[in-house]
Amino acid sequence: MEIQTIKTSLEEVKTRLDKVLMSHLEDVSRTNVQNWIKNGNVLVNGEAVKASYKIEEGDVIEVTIPDPVDTEIKAEDIPLDIVYEDHDVIVVNKPSGMIVHPSAGIYSGTLVNALLYHCKDLSGINGVNRPGIVHRIDKETSGLLMVAKNDASHQGLSAQLQEHSVTRRYVALVHGVINHNKGRIVAPIGRDPKDRQSMCVTAHNSKDAITNFRVLERFDDMTLVECRLETGRTHQIRVHMQYIGHPVYGDPKYGYRHDDQSHGQFLHAKILGFTHPITKEELYFESELPDYFKEKINELRGGGYES
Repeated sequence: MEIQTIKTSLEEVKTRLDKVLMSHLEDVSRTNVQNWIKNGNVLVNGEAVKASYKIEEGDVIEVTIPDPVDTEIKAEDIPLDIVYEDHDVIVVNKPSGMIVHPSAGIYSGTLVNALLYHCKDLSGINGVNRPGIVHRIDKETSGLLMVAKNDASHQGLSAQLQEHSVTRRYVALVHGVINHNKGRIVAPIGRDPKDRQSMCVTAHNSKDAITNFRVLERFDDMTLVECRLETGRTHQIRVHMQYIGHPVYGDPKYGYRHDDQSHGQFLHAKILGFTHPITKEELYFESELPDYFKEKINELRGGGYES
């Protein structure tokens, strides 16, 4: 059992409790949050309240998160965008809004549930709740993800991730105009001591993190960038871009609250390249930006300029 304490901000005053919790808790569904509130797992200033409670200045929220339990993860007929598949590996183009694997209180609607329906055999190295999952991308991040269908493939792909030999390039829409064409962010990332569900650049209990970026297009007050990861820390691109003063548009955790957050952060895992763990063939995949992402770019182009 884990207890999270959330100190609300002035920007959250008059916002519904369940909505505030959704912005602070990672990989948690609204239904899950509402059930926790109903069951008394959520206290505001030490008292149980309803999901519709409107946050007041100075409110402190305490959330008791149940321990994750190994339970039978059911196969679910959820459509998948399969980019590549053979006997050993699957590459999936994950939509924004889909959680990668089950966690505490979330056992359905995830990528793993969909994969179990599509493919009966997945590697078991990461346990019953995360079969086949070698790496993950955030719930609201879209794009390419590789999955292992057996343990040998899983070990081979994991080794490549540890060696930083996997090519991972993301496209992000960020606030502000970045004047230089390229940049390299070298800043360690660890848990935010003020919010354990968030990450931040810190020298305390952190790990080295490196993100390279280049400008793809500039607009009046935003920039489209391609980010290349040298490390794979939690929320790395989102934290690093916020750190340099250019948070990702639509990011409910590290961005601006006035953004359109209906799709989450405008961050897409566009390019994925790796060596096939069994055949040793070099594989390279590229996916299109989601429609809502392309529509936003077209909207910005109406008052912007190309780099």
